[in-house]
Amino acid sequence: MRKEKNFISLNDLYGNSEIQLQKKRYARIKDKFEQKFGETPEHWFSTPGRTEIGGNHTDHNHGRVLAASVNLDAVAAVSANDDRTITLYSEGYDQPFVVALDDLEKKKSEEGTTTALLRGIAFRLQQLGYEIGGFKAYIQSDVLPGSGLSSSAAIEVLIGTIANHLFNNGRIPAQELAIIGQFAENAYFGKPCGLMDQMACAMGGIITIDFNDPAQPVTEPIDFDFGAQNYRLLVVNTGGNHADLTDDYAAVPAEMKAVASALGKSVCREITLSEWLNNLAGLRAKVGDRALLRAFHFIRENERVVQQVEALKTNRFQDFLQLVNASGDSSFKWLQNIYTTKNVSEQGITLALAISEAFIDEIGEGACRVHGGGFAGTIQAFLPQAAVKEYVHRIERVFGQGSVNVLDIRRFGSVGVTL
Repeated sequence: MRKEKNFISLNDLYGNSEIQLQKKRYARIKDKFEQKFGETPEHWFSTPGRTEIGGNHTDHNHGRVLAASVNLDAVAAVSANDDRTITLYSEGYDQPFVVALDDLEKKKSEEGTTTALLRGIAFRLQQLGYEIGGFKAYIQSDVLPGSGLSSSAAIEVLIGTIANHLFNNGRIPAQELAIIGQFAENAYFGKPCGLMDQMACAMGGIITIDFNDPAQPVTEPIDFDFGAQNYRLLVVNTGGNHADLTDDYAAVPAEMKAVASALGKSVCREITLSEWLNNLAGLRAKVGDRALLRAFHFIRENERVVQQVEALKTNRFQDFLQLVNASGDSSFKWLQNIYTTKNVSEQGITLALAISEAFIDEIGEGACRVHGGGFAGTIQAFLPQAAVKEYVHRIERVFGQGSVNVLDIRRFGSVGVTL
């Protein structure tokens, strides 16, 4: 395959320690593609999952976040075709997802499906004046659903990246691919997500993003190596069913915006702490206490991201860890996204945080917090390398083998891959 901008060699992408495993993985994906389509794939693409490091539930109210791409990714084997149809197989699904490019109107019956994402991304690309075309793809992802590492965002950005390189000569900026993916998830898939997940998957590395103008978010790469601190980043999957949590997720941005609206603003980014404090008495009757607490979380968390970025830039790692713990406390007390009130007997995140805090108290260092959307799913921990094995043992004793992902930060965002 020809060398193009944003095409990375397999070795550069995964490194010497992973290259043999990845070669076997890519060979399996190639075999699957050939079984489904009767030909050899012409192109390869990879999009990483992401981890949120700071800014829990801030992006949707035009706030700041700190995020990073991780070394788990979604990989696609792809060939273009001439029939203006996208046919995509995904590992774990027997039937393909098929979209005719001459019919890109939203279909209510497709909400919540990969077909909806395909159709929504193609629609938005065309609407923005970009070229679209048919292709065949087989996708395999290590970014498992429910892992808290944004499996859906990785797939959205991956689909956009395929169209970018097959039909647009790679000219669509990574930020715009992220925005297109968010559009598809919001408008076609039916989930009111923010933009952080797609942006981190698209861009790669550790980045801070300011969504003050969501149409043109400001991104800045942060050069920091957790490994140099002899620390590892871990994400614990506590399980739980996300299917019935859409109302919980949607209520967070809605309640924050209700507070802003009551103060004559559009989003919480426009509110100051003094405005919040000075208007509490009148606001309680208008929006309710939980909405006020969630707005308070936003105000403090948005500023905390600035402090985290500065701590990493100036190599004050222990200060950064304290801010991670403060973020976790704020999410628990003020944002209240640790468990759903629909089922208070199931509190996997809360339990995992309790185990983690006890462990951190025991070893005298580290940090933990809720990770991502919350209510069910994952927590995040930063721990010294020497303590990881024992921590994994204690967590997996409760949540099962494989419930802990020990992660590395990936330098590359969504890219084409040369074999």
